[in-house]
This record gives sequence, C-alpha cells and structure tokens, in this order.
Amino acid sequence: MHFAVLTVVAVFITCGVYLLLDRTLLRVIIGLGLLSNGVNLALLASGGLGAGAAPILGHGSAAIVDPLPQALILTAIVIGFGVTALMLTLAFASYQSQLSDDLEDLHGRLDDE
Repeated sequence: MHFAVLTVVAVFITCGVYLLLDRTLLRVIIGLGLLSNGVNLALLASGGLGAGAAPILGHGSAAIVDPLPQALILTAIVIGFGVTALMLTLAFASYQSQLSDDLEDLHGRLDDE
C-alpha cells in the first residue's frame, strides 16, 4: 500500500516538474497543480495510512491517526485553489493582451541572442 502511494507521489511530482519546465503558460499552471497534489499526497502518507481510529477521546489504547497532516492538506488545497484561479486569470489576461501563451514570446529575447 505504501509503495503504491509513494509511486503515485513520485509520478505526480515528476510530471509536475516536467510541465513546469515547459514554455507554454497553461502547462506551467497544470504542472504547478500536479506538483501541489503530489506534495499533498506525500503529506497524507506521512500522517499514516494504517487502519488507525479517529482521534476522539475515549478510545483508550487504540492506535489513532494524526490529524495534523490532514489539517495542513486541507489548508494547502484551499490556498492552491486560490493560487490556481489567480494564475489562470493572469494567464487569460496575458493571452488577451499579447495573443500568445508562449513564455519566450512573453518575456522577449535578449539583445545578445
């Protein structure tokens, strides 16, 4: 179980980094989303994937799951939605003004190239 989750985390992070290195603005945004989802899944795996009980008082000596990674992931998801919405809005406005989503065209070329 843990190996499968870590494999999915590695695939998400690898694909996210690959897309971040692309020149198209939309692929950069998708890559950032994949990267953040991979990190969220890694945080969830670090909190324990076993069959632990909910952290409620009165369970006695039963194994419980740490709720802190789940709270951090929930916060990261909400912040990620806001950042993604802002980046999509800025990318759309940039595309409307420059008629291109290629980062090299948006940045411009240096004089020595």
